[in-house]
Amino acid sequence: MNIVLFGAPGAGKGTQAKFIVDRYGIPQISTGDILRAAVANQTKLGIEAKKFMDAGQLVPDEVVNGLVAERLAEKDCEKGFIMDGFPRTVVQAKVLDEILAKLGKSIEKVIALNVPDADIIERITGRRTSKVTGKIYHIKYNPPVDEKEEDLVQRADDTEEVVVKRLRTYHEQTAPVFDYYKAQGKTFEIDGTRSLETITEDIFKILG
Repeated sequence: MNIVLFGAPGAGKGTQAKFIVDRYGIPQISTGDILRAAVANQTKLGIEAKKFMDAGQLVPDEVVNGLVAERLAEKDCEKGFIMDGFPRTVVQAKVLDEILAKLGKSIEKVIALNVPDADIIERITGRRTSKVTGKIYHIKYNPPVDEKEEDLVQRADDTEEVVVKRLRTYHEQTAPVFDYYKAQGKTFEIDGTRSLETITEDIFKILG
């Protein structure tokens, strides 16, 4: 069960990935987690990645691809895995196919959570974090009951300007990845605007 969860930032991939992990016992693989682990463990690629991160630069594809290859070769991926937030470009998707081919595997299902841009912007810009408790709220969907308003802060990357920029990058670079997998007959689309439970049920039906 080798899955790619697909969708714009804020579409709900991370939330749904946790439900899949709980039900099927396969690991969720996000490049952010891999990078942090490699840096913490001071692996060869981790040290390489840290140089770029410290300089405020994007970690190059070859380093990220190397880290992904190492992670997919680990024992807990034998029964399958969920890719979350990778591949972000068609080039990365092709490299991922090559990595998996060497391991005798392939991506089996690509599940896209479709959410309109306007909804994404509302979801992300409405998020607030409590400076006191660290809890995350949403001013519309999950407002705090017992927190003071002045204790709630918006993350710098949750502003509308940043979100719009991230969505533009997503449509230009990442959306074509779905077409890449569609040509392979591996794609499924889900309406990501419905209730959490309904979306999870649909995903489980696809995975069987």
